[in-house]
Amino acid sequence: MITFKRFKHASFKGDLFGGVTTAIISLPLALAFGVASGAGAEAGMWGAILVGLFAALFGGSTSLISEPTGPMTVIMTAVLTAMMSKYPENGLAMGFTVVMMAGAFQVLLGTLKLGKYVTLMPYSVISGFMSGIGVILIILQLAPLLGHQAPAGGVIGTLSNIPNLLMDLHFSELFLGVITLAILFKMPSKWRQYVPAQLVALVAVTLLSVIIFDTDSIRRIGEIPSGLPSLVFPVLTPELFVEMLIDALVLGTLGCIDTLLTAVIADSLTRTEHDSDKELRGQGIANIIAGLFGALPGAGATMGTVVNIQVGARSPIAGIFRALILMAVVFIAGGLTEPIPMAVLAGIAVYVGFNILDWSFIQRAHKLSMSQMAIMYGVMLLTVFVDLIVAVGLGVFISNVMVIERLSRVQANHVKAISDSDSDEDVPLTKKESELLDQANGKLLFFYLSGPMIFSVSKAIARQHRKISEYNAMVLDLSDVAMIDVTVGLAIENAITDALDAQCRVFIYSPNTETTDKLKRLNIHERLGDSAFCASREIALSQAIETMATAD
Repeated sequence: MITFKRFKHASFKGDLFGGVTTAIISLPLALAFGVASGAGAEAGMWGAILVGLFAALFGGSTSLISEPTGPMTVIMTAVLTAMMSKYPENGLAMGFTVVMMAGAFQVLLGTLKLGKYVTLMPYSVISGFMSGIGVILIILQLAPLLGHQAPAGGVIGTLSNIPNLLMDLHFSELFLGVITLAILFKMPSKWRQYVPAQLVALVAVTLLSVIIFDTDSIRRIGEIPSGLPSLVFPVLTPELFVEMLIDALVLGTLGCIDTLLTAVIADSLTRTEHDSDKELRGQGIANIIAGLFGALPGAGATMGTVVNIQVGARSPIAGIFRALILMAVVFIAGGLTEPIPMAVLAGIAVYVGFNILDWSFIQRAHKLSMSQMAIMYGVMLLTVFVDLIVAVGLGVFISNVMVIERLSRVQANHVKAISDSDSDEDVPLTKKESELLDQANGKLLFFYLSGPMIFSVSKAIARQHRKISEYNAMVLDLSDVAMIDVTVGLAIENAITDALDAQCRVFIYSPNTETTDKLKRLNIHERLGDSAFCASREIALSQAIETMATAD
């Protein structure tokens, strides 16, 4: 549903300028990504138009520019390659069916309000798989850069064919590709303020190719049809349904991560806050429509978004203007794309892949954390040579295990068991409470827990109550416990059971309602009785002393 709240800060001049500027940036990238994916330049252009338009209309951010991105193109390339190799006749339609399924998955995530969880993964994992995607994009463009069609087999196929590619170089196309890369990497920053380097490279090298090479001596992209794209009806096969579903989940999840990370950057620049769930629904709708028209999927694009904001755009109108401008280019000037060399687009794609690499983290990861550096490189290598799902899954799992291990060491220090007031200065006893504890002459165990208690501290709790049989009473202080999970609740239950088996009376001080409710669900109230739950730490200690005196 379109909400007009995001349009209230619209500035016609700023939004128009933002639309024009981002359209100029998008044009060479859309062509490059379309050709790189194997779907053609037309698919890239219509992806930039449809994803950009409908994400702007239905999204949850004011200034986000959405279009085909490098990461999405890499995954889409793999999807199309796999589908077309197995089903040459329907492979293309099946690939775009995956795009529709990915969009539906994004809509589902947004509808279930899961947007805030999408990017909850360690930065080393995000950096690793994004850098891996950058490496894949570079490798896949080596063959086009050398004047050849991309060989079958993806990354492995390209790397194994490098000797053959080098033995049969097309020097004219390599020359154009090198010139393109030289412009992209060496163009002065002061010029980039006025015109994107990608557009300069596209126009300049295309003109150069027209002047010095015959039309048929190098591969060119040809004319883009000027009409609306044809509808692509979904094609599903039982044999590949699971594979298509997995591809859709990968594509949709990557689009969510790419978009929401960009939205956070946009928020920091505009001092606004995006609606993650609405943005995912908008991206999903946009990708469903893109797939339906045989266009590349897209996501929030960092470069376009940042430029859009810097030139003064403050509402989704800029994204709408951008889409309309690109549509006009297709309808009116589609023939101008005909002489563009494939090598130029390959050079642009290589440059994008180089920029996707997280150089900032790569250069200093070894200074920050050797373990996180290992995870980052591991995820990157798995992304390149194995699979994105395996890479992210293993990366998140190993990172979480390492975090839990560190947290368990820290939290273990918050599990205290003392029998006199001088045992541990970190236990917050008042003077009166200390006197009561000392009055027990070492026969009262004061069990103090603090902070969030998660499953990793259950062993520490077990260690502290092993000698419970040496005491006549135990006071369990949960006043500073922020939360307990099921495992810790069961560990506390075991401690209480051991105490009762040893004829040791138990008293509990738990002012936190959530913690008390968790203990009630474990039937601890029934076993101890309501009198064992005390209103204060001092009362709990006093009752324990009285019980011990009565027993004596």
